[in-house]
Amino acid sequence: MNAYPRPGGQPAGGHRAAPPHHTRRFDVIVVGAGLSGTLVAKRLGDQGWRVLVLEAGTGTLDTWPGHLDAMNTYYAAAAKVPNSPYRPNAAAPSPDVLDLAGLPEGGFRAHGYFVQNGALPYGSDYLRANGGTVMHWLGLTPRMHPEDFAVRRKFGYGRDWPLGYADLEGHYRAAERELGVAGDAQEQSEAIGLPFPEGYVYPMHRIPRSYLDDVVAAKLDGVPVRESADSPGTTLRVVTTPHARNSVPDARYDGGRGYRPAGAAGLPNYGERCVGNASCVPICPVQAKYNPLKTQATWDSRVTLVTRAVVSRVLADGTGRAMGVEYQAYDDPAAPVHTTHTAEADIVVLAAHAIENAKLLLVSRLAEHSGQVGRNLMDHPVLLTWGLMKHPVGPFRGPASTSGVESFRTGPARRRRAPFRIEIANWGWSWPAASPGSDVARLLGIPGDSGQPRGRGVFGKELRRRLGDGIGRQFSLQFELEQEAEGRNRVTVDPRHRDRLGNPRPVITYDLSDRLKRGMAAAKAVSDRVFGLLEAEDRTVYGPGPFSPGHFRFEGQDFTFNGAGHGAGTHIMGDSRDTSVVDHWQRCWDHPNLYAVGCGSMPSVGTSNPSLTMAALALRSSEQIHRDLTELHRPVTVRTGGGGGTDAASGHVPGPAPSPHSRPHQEVRP
Repeated sequence: MNAYPRPGGQPAGGHRAAPPHHTRRFDVIVVGAGLSGTLVAKRLGDQGWRVLVLEAGTGTLDTWPGHLDAMNTYYAAAAKVPNSPYRPNAAAPSPDVLDLAGLPEGGFRAHGYFVQNGALPYGSDYLRANGGTVMHWLGLTPRMHPEDFAVRRKFGYGRDWPLGYADLEGHYRAAERELGVAGDAQEQSEAIGLPFPEGYVYPMHRIPRSYLDDVVAAKLDGVPVRESADSPGTTLRVVTTPHARNSVPDARYDGGRGYRPAGAAGLPNYGERCVGNASCVPICPVQAKYNPLKTQATWDSRVTLVTRAVVSRVLADGTGRAMGVEYQAYDDPAAPVHTTHTAEADIVVLAAHAIENAKLLLVSRLAEHSGQVGRNLMDHPVLLTWGLMKHPVGPFRGPASTSGVESFRTGPARRRRAPFRIEIANWGWSWPAASPGSDVARLLGIPGDSGQPRGRGVFGKELRRRLGDGIGRQFSLQFELEQEAEGRNRVTVDPRHRDRLGNPRPVITYDLSDRLKRGMAAAKAVSDRVFGLLEAEDRTVYGPGPFSPGHFRFEGQDFTFNGAGHGAGTHIMGDSRDTSVVDHWQRCWDHPNLYAVGCGSMPSVGTSNPSLTMAALALRSSEQIHRDLTELHRPVTVRTGGGGGTDAASGHVPGPAPSPHSRPHQEVRP
């Protein structure tokens, strides 16, 4: 079954994809139809609120023909980068990893949507289209560790959250249900120390370990490794990673009721079970991986989606209350022609990615009290290492990563260096060396890749033999490091730099702290020891060049980092309006009816992929938004001056904007 069963391009839910722009008044406006915006709209629509979702990008991906077009675009792309399946959109441009190039002597050159003016490049991208960046995510859904929420109190760096793991645990479970997570809770608890309720299981059984995982585990499990001569040993263990990906539903889930999420017209979960295409980034051909379009197919009819609607400004009155938004509607993504409209609502929710949310707040001159809007930009800088195993290990089969080594995520070493988790990559050297295409080019002797003149390459049976031997033994590790919140890493706007619709482009200032660089040095030292245990031939090389925009030197060593696509921190959460942008509900301190949701609210990112935490926060915020709306619409009794009487005309004064509810509101609980 495909994810978009209705013919004619109509989404499977009850919403209309292109309502008339004269519809002006809603209970809630959600800016952005990515993961956070889709979940907020789902929860509020189910409770009877009228929700307008404005998406800057197109909606072409939410039909089966649109999915096939994206697949064909991906097949034809020379570089299989995250945004390669998705057609460029000049009206709502997306940053791309190909926008950066390294220089021969070091440093980098940038073009594209971002204006980069930092010491190092911000190498992450995102997608402005219906479904957002989760259309090209890897699909990994680990939880944050409890100690990740209090890094300043425990380890003396960064920022602490105004809430803890226990406050979010129930929402983690709700998010795991919504995304259909496959995993092993007992393994996560034993190996990582994550607290779960007694007897909890994930909705689906874990994705099976790859052959490569088993090979690595046989050599590493139980072995202590020192990251430096004077550090204590850390015991290694290969642990399967939770995935938002279809596997086998667990009959024990939900007290034995099992997992069978309701889809459009009561259909079961969309997409096939994972069949191991190894193209999770940028696209799953069989739709086994979760994406927001699956949730949108279950939206209530009160949710209205408008695509090709670029929100250019949030409107607020003199008291600080948000009144609505101004947006630019366009038809042709290649042309700057557009019309400007406004929409009003009782509550506005920004859910347009950490960088776009910050840009909108800056352009609108909102949430300025703390001076933190746009600051504390974070990512998970990635260090890659790669080599050749002694025998074939079966790369390019299964999801891009099924297991990892979690041993370095926690512990007292965080006081001196950034922690990291290690992904065992199932896709060979595709990230560090563009395999297998680069391997074919090298053996064929294509000029520019191998330096050999054409005609001196290898062909026929010998070509197949050497490709099979080399590619089959490829092995790589991906070290994702925690980046702490630093005010110097930031997003700003400059009226001199605008896009095709006249909106300011994000100006990025970015660098890595010495603490993070010490983490990279420790990660490389661990990689050296792991490669030795595996008897693998290390082929890792770092240095300046066109494919190394993230190159730098630290303490006499060369390193090259990449972006993980995990932008965070730009409208940071805290317990004071003097030091943070939003409170623990992701509600702007300065504007009681304006929310900025998503990873931009996170004060720290730990080492886990952040999408599950972002989803949990969105579901938690939906509860408070529902309470806010209920209070706004509560009838108010008007008593006469003599006491005891009511207004003769109506007996009460309604709230600001009546909502057509036919049932009492119920608080959302995970």
